[in-house]
Amino acid sequence: MARVGSGSELAAALLLGIAFPCVMLAAIIPHLWLFAAAAAVTYLTDTFLHRRGSYLVNRLAKVRAGLSIRFLIRQMLLVLLVARSGLGQDRIFYATVVAVLVFYGLQAPHGAIVTLLRLRRRLPVVTRNIDLGAIRIPDAPPPWLLNRSAEKVLHLDVFAMVGVLLALETGKNLYGYAGLGLSVLLAVGYVVALLPYLRPSRLVPSAETVLKAVDGWLADHRPTVMLYFSGSKESAYQINMWLETMDQLEGRPLIVLRERVMAQQLGPTAVPVLCVPGGVHLMNLDLSTVRVALYAANVGKNIHMLRVPTMRHVFIGHGDSDKLASVNPFSKAYDEVWTAGRAGRDRYALADVGVRDEDIVEVGRPQLAPIEPASGSTRHPLPTVLYAPTWEGWDDSPGNTSLLLAGENIVKRLLSAQRPVRVLYKPHPFTGTRSAKAKAVHERIVALVEKAAAERATDARWAGQSAELRTERSTARAELARIEARLGELSAVADASRDEAEESRDAKADPARQAELTRLRDEWNTAYWRSFGWWEHRVIAGAEPRLYDCFNESDAMVSDISSVVSDFIASGKPYAVTDSAGLGAEEFKRQNTAVRAAVILSNSARELDQLLDAVTDPSADRLAADRHELKRYLLGPDEPSSIERFNAAAHTLAAKAQARNTGVEQRLAGPEEAAAPDDSAPESNDLDSPVRG
Repeated sequence: MARVGSGSELAAALLLGIAFPCVMLAAIIPHLWLFAAAAAVTYLTDTFLHRRGSYLVNRLAKVRAGLSIRFLIRQMLLVLLVARSGLGQDRIFYATVVAVLVFYGLQAPHGAIVTLLRLRRRLPVVTRNIDLGAIRIPDAPPPWLLNRSAEKVLHLDVFAMVGVLLALETGKNLYGYAGLGLSVLLAVGYVVALLPYLRPSRLVPSAETVLKAVDGWLADHRPTVMLYFSGSKESAYQINMWLETMDQLEGRPLIVLRERVMAQQLGPTAVPVLCVPGGVHLMNLDLSTVRVALYAANVGKNIHMLRVPTMRHVFIGHGDSDKLASVNPFSKAYDEVWTAGRAGRDRYALADVGVRDEDIVEVGRPQLAPIEPASGSTRHPLPTVLYAPTWEGWDDSPGNTSLLLAGENIVKRLLSAQRPVRVLYKPHPFTGTRSAKAKAVHERIVALVEKAAAERATDARWAGQSAELRTERSTARAELARIEARLGELSAVADASRDEAEESRDAKADPARQAELTRLRDEWNTAYWRSFGWWEHRVIAGAEPRLYDCFNESDAMVSDISSVVSDFIASGKPYAVTDSAGLGAEEFKRQNTAVRAAVILSNSARELDQLLDAVTDPSADRLAADRHELKRYLLGPDEPSSIERFNAAAHTLAAKAQARNTGVEQRLAGPEEAAAPDDSAPESNDLDSPVRG
């Protein structure tokens, strides 16, 4: 029951569990009004739980007490009520039995048609910013017909229920006949309304036709560099962090996804997106113009693309840190591994997992461009400290996250610091997904921050500032509402009124829309921080504001061994890292490059004063020079820019891929044909001029 969800869901679940026995008891006694009241409770609670997507609903289906069974039980109990009311030989009894059986029997064709429609309208691919005009994709059935259709058709029995109960109360069977007939008639009408959409002209083309059209688009577009990704919806951040880089990449980039859910989770981008769930479909697509394939995660489905020899394969990852995941032995499956700076190269050398030094290229981190460098003073009169712990990981190693052993100590010390600071708490998106302990600590930290925020809101020390900024904050909130409304219109990748096929048909590239989205996000970020006081503590959950926006708003950070630390170093601001495993400061620094310029915290967090001193008094910041040196080691030089180095690496690798393909063609052609010049081949082998291999 603890997993049902919110308190309201738990209450609804309990009421549902009590109401059904009451319906049965009322049918046996019989007691008309008890039956009516208990049945009404089952209808209302059932509807509420389904609309909330409650965990309990799924569990009931697993134990053969799904939605249709619950409705059938209630209908059978209505029949029992009629019989126990002394009408077992009356026409209303037989009419109720027949109507209930017919009504329930209509569920089979209704369910079959809905399932068939959904299957026949599912494309073998999901696309965005790709023109599928070569094929005809008709509009989907109206959402009111397909969305939550099982619930809708089953709830049509409410007319029969009300009619029969009125008949029992008044003794007039006409009410019962009318209610029963109306329920059956509406159910038949629902099925009939779906039938026109089964016509061939209302269905999408076959998989072969769609895939042929995609191949035609690929032949015209001739993509040269591809970002490939597979993962769960929770891992969407791993690819979303690369979208801006792909937008800036030279050549003709393409994003390839493997799960339909990822197409929904992908952020806005002007780059063509092709989601291909089927491995066979992917292998049959013509990607022969692609010269460089980029991989943001080590997952099993990478093998479906790694098997292609005409392109070079590069692991770019989704962060740069001293975690073991950053030196995964699987990395040797790629042609090259691109790291941010020298530190990444040295990690692989120390780990000795089979990745050769000559296969490592230092390209910087293009995503870090939005991070603002330290200005030498605090952003606001009150320093802001960001606590951004990583998640608990797949095992219970104490070195994974500071949350379990040190999280509450860190937050308590920050909140009670002698010289007041503002605390921003931004946890990892995966926090608590595996460990119940981590989830519990996270919830306690949220409670601590929110309680401190409430106390500070009534503190006389901040009353003056609050009054001065009241108008500005009100204006900022109004601005936020306006921007969010417009962002909602522009960012609606998955329109609830359209199905997947329509989305693929209509999601066309729109550079102007993308430019407006970028501008509005910047405006939203500015308005967000202005919408509350610079002294107010804040829990920041969800994707917005982005982590880098939190970096820019903060004057210091506390975190764990993760890519967050490496990224924050780009700002040059003071930071602290928790030695959760208790290695000791020297050993901790020896094992983890990114903490060499950090204040090292024990699980008690008593060393936090060193960080706060560095924030409030630049002369007390003894690690400033170390941070500057470490930044270059971890992230590479500031010039040329990271995106320039990234593009140069892609061009170089594309040339290698083309040289390999040309060599293979010559060897296969034989000595005579190999010696003959090919006047049709383009002279350039860079990303803008691919040669089909």
